[in-house]
Amino acid sequence: MSTPKRTYLVVMDDSGEARAALRFAARRAAKTGGGLEVLAITASQDFVQWGGVQAAIEEEQQLRIEAEVAEALGELPGTEALRPGAILIRSGEPVALVRDLLGERDDIAALVLGTAPAGDPGPLVAAFTGSDSGKLPCPVMLIPGGISDERLEALS
Repeated sequence: MSTPKRTYLVVMDDSGEARAALRFAARRAAKTGGGLEVLAITASQDFVQWGGVQAAIEEEQQLRIEAEVAEALGELPGTEALRPGAILIRSGEPVALVRDLLGERDDIAALVLGTAPAGDPGPLVAAFTGSDSGKLPCPVMLIPGGISDERLEALS
């Protein structure tokens, strides 16, 4: 039986810190022969009649995230052959969605989150480094949002 590929899961949004997390995870995956997956979370619509709107939002986000991932990977030497195993778009409460995904998958080696350069942590960082940290099936890697590309390269 073969060992599952080491996959780094990055939760993406429009922030600079998410981009830093993506760059770090891509470098680690390339250096370790692992994989990369991206999870983008949208707010779910409350009404059934908004189903078409929800689908359009998810499709737009899928295209945007694919472009961001391609751009970030294109800028990183040594990641030319690396392509995300999946870009997942999910709707709902972010902490629950990430927790459920981690619980379903034994190939995820680490959850990679970007942290804000200043101020309070976001909801995912707060949840997964607080009381839930000991319940996760994998490590959480926190990547400082204000880290320089040069330092990020040296650390990855």
